[in-house]
Amino acid sequence: MQAPVKPADGATPEPVTAPVVTSRRAPRGRAANARPVGRSRSVTPVLVRQLRNGIEESVHRGDIVEVDIDGRIVRVVGDPERVVTLRSAVKPFGAVALLDAGGLEAFDLSPAELAIMAGSHSGEDVHVRTLQAVFRRAGVRQSYLATGTVDMPLDKLTAARLARDGEAPGEIRHMCSGQHAVFILLSRLRGWDPGDYWRPEHPSQVAYRSAVARAFGTEPRRLRTATDNCGIETFAFPLREVARAYAMLADPAAIAGNDSRSALALQLTVVRDAMAANPEMVGGTHDRVDTSLMKTLPGRVISKAGAEGLRAVAILPAARSGASRSAATGLALTIEDGDGFGRASGSASIEALHQAGIVDDRALRELARYHRPPATDPRGHVIGEAVPDFDLAPVGELIS
Repeated sequence: MQAPVKPADGATPEPVTAPVVTSRRAPRGRAANARPVGRSRSVTPVLVRQLRNGIEESVHRGDIVEVDIDGRIVRVVGDPERVVTLRSAVKPFGAVALLDAGGLEAFDLSPAELAIMAGSHSGEDVHVRTLQAVFRRAGVRQSYLATGTVDMPLDKLTAARLARDGEAPGEIRHMCSGQHAVFILLSRLRGWDPGDYWRPEHPSQVAYRSAVARAFGTEPRRLRTATDNCGIETFAFPLREVARAYAMLADPAAIAGNDSRSALALQLTVVRDAMAANPEMVGGTHDRVDTSLMKTLPGRVISKAGAEGLRAVAILPAARSGASRSAATGLALTIEDGDGFGRASGSASIEALHQAGIVDDRALRELARYHRPPATDPRGHVIGEAVPDFDLAPVGELIS
């Protein structure tokens, strides 16, 4: 397959149909299962293998794609057109709704406060204090939050302390409370009743939906929606479009002038810079892949997990080792089984960034606990590990 040709200025890029690329170890003796509408009939490639003393216990299959800001595929393994729900990966784009409404100035929001609205925090005390400060300054009650508290907070140490002290976690400790703060602040700013902000017809949801549609170059009425676990809408797109949106987040100033999304360049830059400066607000102070990636590669990537094994990474210009200047790209991946063990998405993400030249050997060592997450026995001895095993092939090297 030939590499796609860049269109002339003002022209619309031609869509690239990439082949479905398998991992280097193709599954043997298994027919492809029937798949929902929109899925390839090919067997999804293996990305990560769970090994115990060299014995393969299980595998995690998935799809990865890296694209440039115009949507051209740079690297791919698997199906770049697989439709995924954004879940929490939508948050950087939804936060634009509050910026559009003048919320940054009206509530004097700091970069850390904006970052927590674009992130999925761990529910630690620092996250609670940050959001409470916003609510006090805005003159709204945190009791409006309607996230629920199931399985929260994410931070195990905080959860253990609350349980020890007999304290039930409030909804402000939910990983999505920063996102929900956007709806409450929009309501405060516009004079809307925030009591049922979570309903799809609420004007704050309408504004958020519009911001997401603009970021993805479509219209609200054309969005494919579902309901997230925190009770609000989420949106579905092909994996390649997720990667492209994150490429735009990486370098908003490079969005083509004839693309309607160029009007969002200022807002996306503010969100990107807030996340880059405050990785602990995007995730947590420890044991979060997104936070660790951004701290290990400062100013080079913005990483944001979704759910069910989704992760998207904005790769900023000059992020690649040894590059004086390179174009921004976006990378998105999904794990077919949903990554219920929490090991495959991080492992595949870091390996993909390593193959793409973003994570160098030093960074790979720093991220080793995510790259090849170990299994240990009760005495702390390593008895197994998850091992990434795929080739993220540059499109120019693929053979059709």
